[in-house]
Amino acid sequence: MAGVLPLPVLSPPEKKWGFIMIKITRLNGKEFVVNAEQIEFAEETPDTVITLISGKKVVVSEKIDQVIERVIEYKKRINGFGQ
Repeated sequence: MAGVLPLPVLSPPEKKWGFIMIKITRLNGKEFVVNAEQIEFAEETPDTVITLISGKKVVVSEKIDQVIERVIEYKKRINGFGQ
């Protein structure tokens, strides 16, 4: 059927968290992952602060444009684009 995109292939259970998470770096240089679906908004103050829907705030070393790009890549991955 023309114009219909295939459904994304879900990762095996051991890779589940990588499927819904984006990798971010704390100011101390340690990497961690954030559930991209839980991000409510982000701002630069001048450090980038990510606020989750729970209200928890995380300060990261990435610039806001890098965070946005990682969320866009995540959205492409789950929606089957770029495969």
